[in-house]
Amino acid sequence: MDDKEKFEMEFVIQASPSLIYQYISTPSGLSEWFADNVNSRGERFTFIWDGSEEQAKLLSKKSGERVKFRWLADDEEGSSNFFEIRIQVDEITKDVSLMVTDFAEDDEVDEAKMLWDNQISSLKQVLGSR
Repeated sequence: MDDKEKFEMEFVIQASPSLIYQYISTPSGLSEWFADNVNSRGERFTFIWDGSEEQAKLLSKKSGERVKFRWLADDEEGSSNFFEIRIQVDEITKDVSLMVTDFAEDDEVDEAKMLWDNQISSLKQVLGSR
């Protein structure tokens, strides 16, 4: 059941990659900007928003570079959809960007992008970035 549309977004963030990585890869970091609370047990992360919970499986991570999750609801449906947050540093300018890859239903892509805009805006506030 992979009928969702893949989309990618890029956000320039003025913060060190190692600091950003702490905020995208740890439950305490993710609790600061992504969800109200985040718990993890091994590869299973529980994200809590306004009392509702969503569980995701950590598919892969590369220290200082990226994290990749799949929602358990998608996993149970046999979906290969995921969301990934990747730190990219420009070799020449040393500008740091966050690359977000996610999937959404065709009619929900704009809404999903707005949600990511808001989430990354929260992350920038936490990091003291513009």
